[in-house]
Amino acid sequence: MRKSIKYILAALICTSALSCKKFLEKTPYDLSPVGYYETEKELTAGIAGVYDRLAGIYGSVWLYRLGLEADEGYYARNNLPQGPQNFNFSASHNDVAVIWRTLYEGIFRTNFLLENIDKNTSINEDFRNRIRGEAYALRAHFYFMLVKQFGGVPLILQATKDSNENMDIPRTSAKEIYDQVLIDFKAAESLVADISSVKHGGRITKSAVRGMLARVCLYMAGEPLKDVAKYAEAKEWAAKVIDDVSAAHKLNPDFTEVFKNYARDQYDIGESIWEVEFWGNRTDTYTETGFVGFANGPITSNALTGNGFGGVKVTAKLYFKYLPDDERRDWTIANFTYVNSGPEGNKNMLTSTAEGAIYNREAAKWRREFETLKPKATGQTPQNFPLLRFSDILLMYAEADFYASNKTVTATAIEYLNQVRRRAHGKLKPEAENVTEHDISLQIDASEFETTLRDERMREFAFEQLRKFDLIRWGTFLLEMRSVVDRMNVVNPNAANLYAKERFVNAQDEKHLLWPIPSIEMTMNKAMVQNPGW
Repeated sequence: MRKSIKYILAALICTSALSCKKFLEKTPYDLSPVGYYETEKELTAGIAGVYDRLAGIYGSVWLYRLGLEADEGYYARNNLPQGPQNFNFSASHNDVAVIWRTLYEGIFRTNFLLENIDKNTSINEDFRNRIRGEAYALRAHFYFMLVKQFGGVPLILQATKDSNENMDIPRTSAKEIYDQVLIDFKAAESLVADISSVKHGGRITKSAVRGMLARVCLYMAGEPLKDVAKYAEAKEWAAKVIDDVSAAHKLNPDFTEVFKNYARDQYDIGESIWEVEFWGNRTDTYTETGFVGFANGPITSNALTGNGFGGVKVTAKLYFKYLPDDERRDWTIANFTYVNSGPEGNKNMLTSTAEGAIYNREAAKWRREFETLKPKATGQTPQNFPLLRFSDILLMYAEADFYASNKTVTATAIEYLNQVRRRAHGKLKPEAENVTEHDISLQIDASEFETTLRDERMREFAFEQLRKFDLIRWGTFLLEMRSVVDRMNVVNPNAANLYAKERFVNAQDEKHLLWPIPSIEMTMNKAMVQNPGW
């Protein structure tokens, strides 16, 4: 299936027109839109150029070398002792600077598009408004990513025509950034199309915006803002997604099919509400590939399977969170090693579940053996990456409902949690029986429900780049990283993986709740203030 959002030529035109430079670049550049943004095709090019910056993040080292998997796993190499992946780095680290720059490139492109979207008012107004809504939502997402990683950052809402305008902009508080994220997402909600009309998750829809509003409100309700009134709002936005009959969102009965669909380039809008799109195998011009399934899938050099770097290994803590019959465990965590020759998907099965050996198992949600685009590229893949799945909507509703009602466990919250658990144990499949075997009872006490819900998020979303931020908003990041060390002290990883212990020790420094402002920005922006501890 050809990616509908990947207007590659259009994106290239947009990139050229925007002259996207480093944030706070001193050399002036011309962003004049003379002769541009005059047609629907050119506006489509503009929004494609903004979506492109999502791919610049989620198709990159974001997947395996930035420490975002928290207590779930660790970087699967001992050759880079310094870096975010080991919580041992400085403000001058290039990976941090690249993420900062890419997010601000997305913001600059968005601002420029928004200021020129009505240049030709003869273009259909509904079309312009849809583009406008997507642009607002993308800018909201870029700022949401920035505030989670860096805290307060410069808030820039107008197009920059002369880089000298950018030179000395102070940080806006984290609360004000979050407030702007809400403003932009809410503006988008009334403008973007329904997912039932778009028919895929590659473009932003009402379901995506409403789900992201639920997520943002949950983050605002937690650490560090502690705006607990936002729990009720998060519940309302999640409910809008669940109750939208026209969208018909539902869990895919088979958890593994969710990720096979990304490899096969198939959409499932019931489950996958918003995903970052990639396409191609490097054999033609119309290609935008990423690292999904290469960087964060099992290692192999078998070209038929699709070569993999195997960039992430798992912790025993994650592995033993799953019950033995939880179908997510052996899909999320490889219970095999690929063979470097032979047919597609050729593998040897692993039998040992000794705790020390678990640390050598690899993350495996994205598997190149299921890619249907042939031949498979070396080091690049067409697999999409999920930003929002329906299971997240269900669990966000349950969490928001619980806290909004002063930690009261309601029947609705229990039911939504149990839907996710039933799917995990194969109980949503047509042939399934005994659907209540793993259900949580309504009689569960509040403390146990809270723990169960948090553990369920770990099991469901492992390696989807949510875990670190969940732990931070719950105020438990330092505690949970310490728990990995405590477990390693009881049963050491096998010798080849013992180096990982240092990562979890390093992570217990409170400064790691935020990344540092990149050194280049500190140098060029005299109004910038560094984060504590950096």
